Amino acid sequence: MSYKDMFDLDLVDLNVNGSTEDEVFAIVADRLRELGMVNDDYLKGIASREREFPTGLITQHLNIALPHSDPEYVNRPFIFIARLNNDITFKQMGDNQEMPVKDLFFLGIKNGKDQVGLLQAFMNLFMNKTFVEQYRVAVSSKDVYKLFVENI
Repeated sequence: MSYKDMFDLDLVDLNVNGSTEDEVFAIVADRLRELGMVNDDYLKGIASREREFPTGLITQHLNIALPHSDPEYVNRPFIFIARLNNDITFKQMGDNQEMPVKDLFFLGIKNGKDQVGLLQAFMNLFMNKTFVEQYRVAVSSKDVYKLFVENI
């Protein structure tokens, strides 16, 4: 499976209204469960993994977070793109420093060995100034979906 196949227009929400990490995780987990992408324990799985291994990343052009759970909570591989209406506080990968985040990319990884490559692909995208500028100005889910599928 290629990374492109993990994107789906139904998995792009540019208008997520949550004021804490827990709220945002619950909103996204409900959507993913309704779409059959994850099982009932996904929310618990993603929250506990995030506490242990924070996924916030300060890139040169944009703060992002890449929350993911262990594979047993994922039914089908996916990438869910969530742009929040307001910043929430997230912890940084590596040093646990708090940081504001508005753009989250939930990685539904079924095969653990795909994780490092996918994280690397995201880091490469977000180090690309042109890509980040295009992402920031995109207002429709369709435009964001196309941007990722064409660039990842």
